[in-house]
Amino acid sequence: MRLIGLAVSITLSLLPALFVAGAQLTGKVYRVGFLSFNRPPSDPVPPVYPFSAFRPALRQLGYVEGQNIAIETRWADLKPDLLPILAAELVSLQVDVIATAGDGEVRAAMQATHTIPIVMAVSGDPVRSGYVTSLRRPGGNVTGSSALSPDLGAKMLELLKEAEPKVGRVAVLWNAANPVKELDFRETERAARVLGLRVQSLEVRGATDFERAFTVIARERLDALLTLPDEFMFHQSNRERIAKFIKKQQVPTIFGHRAHVEEGGLMSYGPSHHALFARAATYVDKILKGAKPADLPVEQPTKFELVINLKTAKSLGLTIPQSLLARADQVIE
Repeated sequence: MRLIGLAVSITLSLLPALFVAGAQLTGKVYRVGFLSFNRPPSDPVPPVYPFSAFRPALRQLGYVEGQNIAIETRWADLKPDLLPILAAELVSLQVDVIATAGDGEVRAAMQATHTIPIVMAVSGDPVRSGYVTSLRRPGGNVTGSSALSPDLGAKMLELLKEAEPKVGRVAVLWNAANPVKELDFRETERAARVLGLRVQSLEVRGATDFERAFTVIARERLDALLTLPDEFMFHQSNRERIAKFIKKQQVPTIFGHRAHVEEGGLMSYGPSHHALFARAATYVDKILKGAKPADLPVEQPTKFELVINLKTAKSLGLTIPQSLLARADQVIE
C-alpha cells in the first residue's frame, strides 16, 4: 500500500510538468520574421543594436522562443538587392507576421506579400512613402511606428546653431539609395533657409562614397556636419568611417542616433530606437492575438533624446550653452 501511495504521489507531483510539456508540444507556436538591411550582430546582440530590445520585449509579453514563438531573422548584410529575396524567403516560411527594421525593409516586405501583417519598427514618413493610407487608419497589411524623420533635420539644425552660433554652412550627409531620405533632405534644406543657413548635399550610396563626401567637407571648409539617420549610416563600419573623419577634421556634428556621439560625435537628437523596437513587439503581440494591421494606428514617438559629448565640445573649443545642457538626456563628460 505504501508503494502504491508513493507511486500515486509521484504521479501527481509530475502532472504539472507533464501538463506544461504537453502545452509546449501541442500549443500554437507563432513564427515571427525579422528583416534587416544590416549585418547580423554577434551573439549576444550588442546593446547598440536596436534589435537587442525586440526579443526581451516579446519575452515580457509572454513569448518564449522554443515554446510558443520562433523568430526567423534575415540580415541583408548591407546589400539592398538581398532584401526582396529575404522577404520572399520569410513569406515562403509562412510566418505569422514580419517585423521590419527600416524603410527599405518595409518596401521589400510589401512587394513580397499583401496578406501577411508587416510591423514597421522604424519608418520615415509612411504616408508619403505609400506604406499606409493614413496614420490613424493604415488600411492595409502594414502598421507600426513612424520616426518622423522628415521633421528631424530641422530640429537638428536648430540644435547645431544653438551649440555653435557661428555655423553658416552645413554639410548634410545622407543615403541617396534610400528614396525616403530625399524627403528628409528637402525638409532639412527648407529649414536651413528659415534659419539663415546654407546646406551642402553630400549623397552616399555605398561605402566608397564616403571619402568623396569627406573631401568636399575638407576642401570647402564647411562649418559643420549633419548626418540624416539611416540604417546604412548606423552600421558600425560606416560609423567608424565618420568617427575617424570628424576626429581628424575637427568639425561640429549632429546625428540622429546616440551611438555616433558615444563614438566621438558632438550631439545627437532623435527618437529612442530601442524604444521603437520594443514597441514593435507590442504590435506583433496584438496581431498574433487577432488584431488587424489595417485597424492599428501608426504611432509616432513622443520622446526624443538629446545627447551631448562634452569631451568632443572641449576638443573643438566650443562652450555648450547651459540652457542646451539642461535639456540634454545625457551628457558625456
